[in-house]
Amino acid sequence: MSKIIDVKKSVVKFLKENINCYEVTVVKIEKVQEIWSSVAEVYEDDSFLKSMNLPPKKIRLFYSVKMDNKLEVTSFERLNSFEGADSGSQ
Repeated sequence: MSKIIDVKKSVVKFLKENINCYEVTVVKIEKVQEIWSSVAEVYEDDSFLKSMNLPPKKIRLFYSVKMDNKLEVTSFERLNSFEGADSGSQ
């Protein structure tokens, strides 16, 4: 199997196990030297609505995940936005 497919599967698995989310779609993967860098689109419940005991609404967020060659996660963070994420929408 392709290494990039393994990276994608590892990113999805990591995010589903570590954040409370419904869907994970990897929208970018690239390898720079020995580090795999990816961005995933994730749908989560809106924490503000949840804190106010209002009906939940899914919101779209983006996470950056970096892995080494052994597919061990070296860092991840929530991004404020992902440039180009809405470029295909009308």
